[in-house]
Amino acid sequence: MALASRFLRTSGVHATLDKDPWHEDAFVLSIDNAEQSQVNLAHPEDVFYEYLRRIANAVDLVKPAGEPITALHLGAGALTLARYIQATRPGSVQHAVELERELLDFVLEHLPMPAGTDLTSHVGDAREALGELPEGLLFDVVILDIFSGPEAPAHLACTEFYREAAAVLAPGGVLAVNVGDEPGFTLVSSQTQALREAMNGVAAYGTTNLFTRRYPGNVILLGRAEGWPSEWSTALLAAGPHPGTVLSGIELDELAG
Repeated sequence: MALASRFLRTSGVHATLDKDPWHEDAFVLSIDNAEQSQVNLAHPEDVFYEYLRRIANAVDLVKPAGEPITALHLGAGALTLARYIQATRPGSVQHAVELERELLDFVLEHLPMPAGTDLTSHVGDAREALGELPEGLLFDVVILDIFSGPEAPAHLACTEFYREAAAVLAPGGVLAVNVGDEPGFTLVSSQTQALREAMNGVAAYGTTNLFTRRYPGNVILLGRAEGWPSEWSTALLAAGPHPGTVLSGIELDELAG
């Protein structure tokens, strides 16, 4: 039985929050019966979904453990990663952009953020909101979690948008793009190419069998202005989930088509 449900007028879909039967104090957000994310209120540092865990691993690398960061979430969902950052890096300053006002209100009404969280929410299109942020505000992490299949918004799935996102990164910062795709990975390929045109250091991170392109799934694309350090690849592989693969440099040529 659902904890709560709400009709989202902007997209015409239903959002539901259900108790996770396998994890105490955890809830699952679904959109039209498709699971989107999980929130563990008691242990927000435990990120259950594989692709979100991989993004969290990248967040862990931007500064020493426990040090506050600035983070921008383009696509808020259940704010799983915003909760993770607050739990592991108290004092962080975060902004979240969500197209669905009703989704943000729904999630925060039933799953409020931990006390002391510094999170500013914005309602609107991710690219438009990016241009409306306070001047001079830079982020250690920018997370784009909007793509859910081959039909990605063209104004976001492009080099120009990635350049705009890269422009708000602080030195040493990382842009993390979750790309959900079908077998063949046409969207993963096009976004790898677009990100490489926008940033100097790019890597693709995901479950090993996804890189055969035979299975649907989520690949995390990571971009840095300064180039891609080999020690980041080593750290991401060690962090799991296993088995995992990190491709960078010429290893990305085939994936980028």
